[in-house]
Amino acid sequence: MVRILGVNLLNQKKIYIALTAIYGIGIITSKKILKDVKIDENKKVIDLTEKDISALRDILESENYKLEGDLRRLISQNIKRLKEIGCFRGRRHSRHLPVRGQRTRTNSKTAHRNIIRFKDDNDENENT
Repeated sequence: MVRILGVNLLNQKKIYIALTAIYGIGIITSKKILKDVKIDENKKVIDLTEKDISALRDILESENYKLEGDLRRLISQNIKRLKEIGCFRGRRHSRHLPVRGQRTRTNSKTAHRNIIRFKDDNDENENT
């Protein structure tokens, strides 16, 4: 098993699929990275040489790719900023409701249960 950026890549998978296990890399990005490193995308992870693995590590760590922890931190900072400024999207995030305009009348049952709990908690606080 090959370990890149703290993620184990499965041996039996093709390298362009295995790279998608890293948070922030999809199929298109993985194919672009492999093209830059000049590795055949249909090669299996187990068939990679140490030279290939080190080239992959170098490009993923040195290039301007936001991956794993950095990307998660950036996303959480953006959500926190939206909550702090009190915009519509921020309020939806803080109430655990759908943010991108999805309907809540019939779908998103989990969110609907949260709305009911949120209202019940506020009603109890007002009565006491």
